Amino acid sequence: MLFRDVAEGIHRLEIAHTNTYFVETGDQLLVVDAGLPAAWPHLLLAVHDLGYSPARVEGLLLTHGHFDHVGTAARMHREWGTPVYVHPGDRELAAHPYSYRPQTNRFGFVALHPGGLLPLGRMLVAGAATVGGIADTEPLESRADVPGSPWIIETPGHTDGHVALHFAARDAVIVGDALVTFDPYTGGIGPRVVAPAATADVDTAVASLDRLVDTEAKHVLPGHGPGWSLGVRSAVAQARRAAGAA
Repeated sequence: MLFRDVAEGIHRLEIAHTNTYFVETGDQLLVVDAGLPAAWPHLLLAVHDLGYSPARVEGLLLTHGHFDHVGTAARMHREWGTPVYVHPGDRELAAHPYSYRPQTNRFGFVALHPGGLLPLGRMLVAGAATVGGIADTEPLESRADVPGSPWIIETPGHTDGHVALHFAARDAVIVGDALVTFDPYTGGIGPRVVAPAATADVDTAVASLDRLVDTEAKHVLPGHGPGWSLGVRSAVAQARRAAGAA
């Protein structure tokens, strides 16, 4: 489903509990995160519905290299010629999106948290187990060299090279999985750090929340779950409480 204007000129496509964002940049379009393989026809339809064509997609920015964020990246690059950007810390992960080691064994964790069975099942149906990586990427480091010129905020913890993207003029920060409002591994609702079954280092992820607060953004746009428009400070405060209660 496509949700228009979750912030000024930013639109959210949600397929199988996983978000892709479209950022309008004048007469071009920027895509942030590539979702799962089943998102492909919906992604193409969304581009056209927003009044663009694949030729006018100027870049794909990956907040990190997990399989549910790179699912259509290789196809977009191959069929549309879209350049793909990822932080150097996640370059290898984007090329091999199942190669990460979470803090906790994911299978044992899911067995103890049945609330994650349905959302993870939906992700599997959407191709979560069949994602091909992408090796041909550009470094997501300097905003001067990246389409759309967002401020790039390093937020390690979920992965080593995780970043958030601050679109200051739109009062919005796309946070990827640095903070989510729905955790598909537990079914938990509301701002939180993703479960240790999918996060490399929870303590580091919690520490990275301070860098999100520094944006003072009104709109917090996560990789999973709906946007949060009550300000980044309140989102981070809730995420910290949730982490403390886990």
